[in-house]
Amino acid sequence: MSHPDFRLNPGSLRGVSSVVGPRGVGASPGDKKSKNKSTRGKKKSIFENYMSKEDVSEGLKKGTLIQGVLRINPKKFHEAFIPSPDGDRDIFIDGVVARNRALNGDLVVVKLLPEEQWKVIKPESSDKETEGAYESDLPEELCGSRLQQSSKGHNDSPDVIVEAHGDDSDSEDGHGNTPDVLVDGVRKLAVCVPEKGQEDAGAPVTKDKSTSMPQDTSTVLEKSLQRSAKVVYIVEKKHSRAATGFLKLLTDKNSELFRKYALFSPVDHRVPRIYVPLKDCPREFVTRPKDYANTLFICRIVDWKEDSNFALGQLAKSLGQAGEIEPETEGILTEYGVDFSDFSSEVLECLPQSLPWTIPPEEFSKRRDLRKDCTFTIDPPTARDLDDALSCKPLADDNIFEVGVHIADVSYFVPEGSELDKVAAQRATSVYLVQKVVPMLPRMLCEELCSLNPMTDKLTFSVIWTLTSEGKILGEWFGRTIIRSCTKLSYEHAQSMIENPTQRIPEEELPAISPEHTSEEVHQAVLSLHRIAKELRKQRFLDGALRLDQLKLAFTLDHETGLPQGCYVYEYRDSNKLVEEFMLLANMAVAHRIYHSFPERALLRRHPPPQTKMLNDLMEFCDQMGLPMDFSSAGALNKSLTKIFGDDKYSLARKEVLTNMCSRPMQMALYFCSGVLRDEVQFQHYALNVPLYTHFTSPIRRFADIVVHRLLAASLGKGMRGSGAQPPGHSTPPDAEPGVVQKRADHCNDRRMASKRVQELSTGLFFAVLVRESGPLESEAMVLGVLNQAFDVLVLRYGVQKRIYCNALPLRSHHFQRLGKKPVLTLTWEPEDTEQEPVQQVITIFSLVEVVLQAEATALKYCALLKRPGTGDQLDLQDEEERDCDRDLERED
Repeated sequence: MSHPDFRLNPGSLRGVSSVVGPRGVGASPGDKKSKNKSTRGKKKSIFENYMSKEDVSEGLKKGTLIQGVLRINPKKFHEAFIPSPDGDRDIFIDGVVARNRALNGDLVVVKLLPEEQWKVIKPESSDKETEGAYESDLPEELCGSRLQQSSKGHNDSPDVIVEAHGDDSDSEDGHGNTPDVLVDGVRKLAVCVPEKGQEDAGAPVTKDKSTSMPQDTSTVLEKSLQRSAKVVYIVEKKHSRAATGFLKLLTDKNSELFRKYALFSPVDHRVPRIYVPLKDCPREFVTRPKDYANTLFICRIVDWKEDSNFALGQLAKSLGQAGEIEPETEGILTEYGVDFSDFSSEVLECLPQSLPWTIPPEEFSKRRDLRKDCTFTIDPPTARDLDDALSCKPLADDNIFEVGVHIADVSYFVPEGSELDKVAAQRATSVYLVQKVVPMLPRMLCEELCSLNPMTDKLTFSVIWTLTSEGKILGEWFGRTIIRSCTKLSYEHAQSMIENPTQRIPEEELPAISPEHTSEEVHQAVLSLHRIAKELRKQRFLDGALRLDQLKLAFTLDHETGLPQGCYVYEYRDSNKLVEEFMLLANMAVAHRIYHSFPERALLRRHPPPQTKMLNDLMEFCDQMGLPMDFSSAGALNKSLTKIFGDDKYSLARKEVLTNMCSRPMQMALYFCSGVLRDEVQFQHYALNVPLYTHFTSPIRRFADIVVHRLLAASLGKGMRGSGAQPPGHSTPPDAEPGVVQKRADHCNDRRMASKRVQELSTGLFFAVLVRESGPLESEAMVLGVLNQAFDVLVLRYGVQKRIYCNALPLRSHHFQRLGKKPVLTLTWEPEDTEQEPVQQVITIFSLVEVVLQAEATALKYCALLKRPGTGDQLDLQDEEERDCDRDLERED
């Protein structure tokens, strides 16, 4: 069977065609139905016409309309939300009609419905998702480690260890894989039976066996309504309008539609079903549709008329078999608008044509020559795009050091306004998948010209400090430099040096070191950087910084098949922290420099405080659970998480769950132009608790950093060799106006969020394949949410969240109740032997249980099942603290 290759440039899938209509594909289904008056009469519109731009602008000014980014619940696609401008509970948008053809991620304008049409939140509703399901948007500053730099080649060894990817050298944006499972007590503190038709998608249906305690009437009234709205305008179609899915024949074989269209069913249920012309489909599809039942296609929406439930689309490409890594990966990249096409000849012509390239002689007069310094990189072992290096040397006083952060001078190779600059600006970020990288820049730049490979002269932008061993900064210098890295250390090499401060590391265990420097010199530099980094880190947290470490998966891949052989949770160690501290220090220093030089045009990065309503819900939850948490500031929250738990297994698991809960109210960190936000309070970075921050340290994979490099160069003036801490008076202002800088910042934000989501989906894809190929997998898990017929767990060995449904288990019965304010689910297991008595198991938040992850029949889906008590040692895993909690519940019963 031959499959035609439906190719389409991924870049063209990003938006919707502005003029679509029936031309070239015959009359659209909507039009054809509406003209079939003999059977239907005139077809009524399903969706409202959009308001005019003028009316929308006026409504936004008056406050009668509200603008926001649409989020559609991936588990209940009929539910959508936009953030409330006042930080209160999200505004609810009920159903496809109210969404008015907007898709997930679109920037929309909504109009509030009359209060009598607002969503009623029942006091004991199990519909926890009253705030909408967030795809993970935890800001990088809060968690994660510097894992992203590997380009994941498979040439070095039969079995390749692939580290989990953050997306950031300074850990400002790393975020673990957090599926959209919502936490009881964060979205909603009450639990009960859903209304008919409102059950979670895919949840097994069972008879209600739950009961609930009455709640205070005043509380019911206070929490009973959620503002609801309808979409009246789409400001920007940020969704790519591309989807992966499957082709089906229409059911009515006698209809005119059947002869012209097939039905495309997207994998993502948030995207509507789509009519596609049969002429776009494979030739054999109509006669042998079952042959294509498992074939994954890409389709793009080109129109969605007011009178049609379904959109109209064009089939773009046949990807291959569902469940296979490469077709699924290409589908993910396309859906999120990632341009993974080869760089054009026009772009490649911007690169140096004479190879091997050498630094032009005139650059030596413009730059500080640091080639004799002991400079080195610390990266994952398979990293190829090395964009930062460190140096450290003691000065006359043994307590004073000169420390340098040296960043690849990518802006030297990317002329502003060139074709290379345009494509880098459009891509905005490299995208890190488990098995490969989609680079922002051509590989010659990423891996050769810019990469700070050892024992070669490289152009860099440096921040150099004079500081004490306690981390006190005595002096600061910015400038363009030339370095020569003496070695390429992995995190493991640096960690070994830190853990063995007085022991010489054998030469065979280290990478090659240039003859100008010794392994002992490198070792001492690493130890000095480690000591200073510890002091900087300690001071950062004393000053009120917050960190929410979450579990991150790393995979070992089979060299031949590319399939995952195993996975593990990546360990964040002192060597990671060392690099992170100096990257953060450089980013903060550059932020101050460019802002003071160009207060109207600086590209900075801010992190808004947590969403008020969700944070209040979390505070209420912690109070109900007897957890003494302080949410008054980022520093207070960090202190609470650090001090509240012990270091035994159960306490560490509870901390993991609570950290996960605390991530939910957090907002995204955002790039912005300083001239657009007038209130400097809004510049604040909540997680780092600093007034100014930017991204400077990763220009090979982030376009925002290239923009910041250009600003920094402009602040140094015409000479550009370097400058001390005070901004020079002869700074050359950049040409871009604040509005242009802000537009670029918005695009970087959009692409960065898409990149994060793609990264998470790639991790989820590989984990699902691992479960399919190597499962079932067993692990301890901790309960983080209790419903009336199900409960959510964090699987501790793998860092994934899953929902366990009661009627997927061999239970005699299950009983929900609320003891005080704590939801409790009592499971009565069916005896394995008729002579045995039924075993009861109490499930409450923070219960530690044993689960099994096993593949389902559907491609790349897996479920979690609870192990029967007594089949393992799960009951012994609960320590005294949990048993005390259980006794408290018994006393309340």
